[in-house]
Amino acid sequence: MLGAATILAACTSTAKSGASKVGTDSEPLECPFAALGPLSEVHWLGVVRGTDSRVSVPGPADVRVVGLAKLRAGGATAIVGASQRDFQPATPSRLPETLAQFMPKSAKWVRSESFDREVTGGTYDGAFYFDPGTDRVYFDTTNPSTAASSDP
Repeated sequence: MLGAATILAACTSTAKSGASKVGTDSEPLECPFAALGPLSEVHWLGVVRGTDSRVSVPGPADVRVVGLAKLRAGGATAIVGASQRDFQPATPSRLPETLAQFMPKSAKWVRSESFDREVTGGTYDGAFYFDPGTDRVYFDTTNPSTAASSDP
């Protein structure tokens, strides 16, 4: 629970500062995304949804955590190679403009809804795209929580 509070606190402060500040600290992502293994070269945003409207409703806010990271050598191949996961070619959508510069230019992204469910445990929305050629992952999640994540 503490891990979820940390990531949401980090995301909220990023969002309040204009949502254009790209985070490079991997620590807030390590617990919710433990199934990915160690992360490096991290670039992510935490965006509080609904803060751009004129009318706001008091109460909890949804936080979109989106970004890219490099996995350990061979990490993407190991994840994608698991036969029960059925990875298929897919292109990440809704990429924030501030993260576009960090996307690998010739990436061949794949995604598995089965893997998405494995990581999120069905408790939050999340999509994970992998490029085995560069060992990169692109993640797009809402309210990621530690409790649902799997160990590597």
